[in-house]
Amino acid sequence: MSEITLLLILTGIAAFALFSGPIGRGSLTPPMVFTTLGLMMSPIFFGWVDLSIDNRVIHVIAEVTLILVLFTDAARIDLKRLRSDHDIPLRMLLIGMPLTVIAGTLAAMAVLPELLLVEALVLAVILAPTDAALGQAVVSSPRVPERIRQSLNVESGLNDGIALPLLLFVISFAAGTHTNENETRWLAFVTQQLTLGPLAGATIGWAGTRAINWAIERRFLTHEFCNIYLLCLAFIAYLSAESIGGNGFIAAFIAGIATGNTLKHVNEEIYEFAESEGQLLNLIIFFLFGTALIPQVWHAVNWEMVLYALVSLTLVRIVPVILSLVDKKLRWETGLFLGWFGPRGLASILFVLLVIDHADLMHQSMVFNTVVLTVGMSVLLHGLTALPGVSAYAAALKTCQQRGDDISSEQQPVSSMPLRYSPIPDQENIPADKPID
Repeated sequence: MSEITLLLILTGIAAFALFSGPIGRGSLTPPMVFTTLGLMMSPIFFGWVDLSIDNRVIHVIAEVTLILVLFTDAARIDLKRLRSDHDIPLRMLLIGMPLTVIAGTLAAMAVLPELLLVEALVLAVILAPTDAALGQAVVSSPRVPERIRQSLNVESGLNDGIALPLLLFVISFAAGTHTNENETRWLAFVTQQLTLGPLAGATIGWAGTRAINWAIERRFLTHEFCNIYLLCLAFIAYLSAESIGGNGFIAAFIAGIATGNTLKHVNEEIYEFAESEGQLLNLIIFFLFGTALIPQVWHAVNWEMVLYALVSLTLVRIVPVILSLVDKKLRWETGLFLGWFGPRGLASILFVLLVIDHADLMHQSMVFNTVVLTVGMSVLLHGLTALPGVSAYAAALKTCQQRGDDISSEQQPVSSMPLRYSPIPDQENIPADKPID
């Protein structure tokens, strides 16, 4: 990546930051803006930036972003509150998500018949995680009941970490089949990846958080270095797992869960950490998505891929969600709302780049092209429908209430969990060298 390319990216981010308030109150989302910006600078339009998908910098940025997303998303989720309050996202994760993977695989076999079964499964798993940040208005608008907003928020925070082990399992199987490895060797490798990774992540997360609790209680740690410490902890977990033969990405996710549920005093530090570093990398990824990934598939798109993308964003997502909530006494409008607002975004982009790096599928380009097309359509469609969708859903609930229909299930109070990239309220700045209370 050249200095000019980096200059253009950072200039775009700085310009967006200046107008982020007015933009945020409209229908444009940051992923829409930066995907479009990258596309305009790509060879498809002005040609100011010409990046190949094989550019190593893109893959390094993607891996760093994936580590931080897995860590911070997991750290936002309080497991005690999840078990006690959030039965809807648990259903969507434990029942809806497996059904989505199955439906996505069957749809791929039907619409893209040249794909092998394992390739159809890879495609379905890559597109299973959701990204609530693509429709930020949906999870931040007070017009949507708290229980429904938090359901989408919590689901988005955990489904990437849940999908990752399955994705690694499948691509490892595909690689083993392709290289004719014997079954015993393949099983040993997968077992090592899926056991040592979580073990390293849990150990680093628990021990690291015990240390930070100790430092906070003695007022040794400042706000500034709390962020730095958490940044280091995510990468320590990743590198520790890789060094002993485990999977570093799984380790980062498990370390995030351990950190978020062991940290006693300053969980808000994790959210501040995710707001700045995480948002910056998020915007860079969507810029690269527009300037490097979309041009790669621009001339390869066919009607089968478009059809699969539409099916993936609608039936493959909506039907499993509705089925998973069948006995929760929710309105049909709520099931449709929860089903539609499952955007495919950051996790799917990072996962498909991971597949390019670590898999060798026979029809890898078709899997890649379909993922990029689906994410691109999701960025546009879910971004544009977020505000109208909120208005329509709020109006539907109001009409039900006026008719005397029961909407108590939607209005049931739940505890809040922080959004990935939520608006930061105005507050006094805390000096960086002030110890944490």
